[in-house]
Amino acid sequence: MKMHLNLATRDLDRSVAFYSTLLGAQPMKKLADYALFVTEQPGLELALDLDAGAVAGHGQHFGIVVESSDAVDAQIARLTAAGYATDVERDETCCYAVQTKVWASDPEGRRWETYVVHEESEARDAEACCA
Repeated sequence: MKMHLNLATRDLDRSVAFYSTLLGAQPMKKLADYALFVTEQPGLELALDLDAGAVAGHGQHFGIVVESSDAVDAQIARLTAAGYATDVERDETCCYAVQTKVWASDPEGRRWETYVVHEESEARDAEACCA
C-alpha cells in the first residue's frame, strides 16, 4: 500500500530538488510541468504539478515516520548538506509522544517533519507541538 499526494508548486525544479533530498530519491518521471516520485520507504507516490498560483495551506504539515534516531540524523545530514534550513527537536514531547525530529520546508512553505517516536506520553505539550 502507498499513499498518493499531489502538490502544486510554483517552481518545479526547486521542488524536485527539495523532495529528492527529503525522500533520498529521484523522480521516476520528470516533464516540464510535472514530476512523479515513487518510493518504497516511505511507501509514497508524490506528484508535483507546476502551477503559477500555488499556495501552501496554513496550519498543516506532513511527516515521515522513521525507525530510529540514526535515520533522523541521516535526514538532518542530507537536508543540511543540500543547504536547507532545519529545526531539530531531540527527545521532546509532542502529540502525546516523546520524539526526535527534524523539520524542513519545501519551496511553497509546506512543513515536513521526519521523526521517530521513543515512547508514548500522557502529555501533549500543545505549545511546542508541531510549532
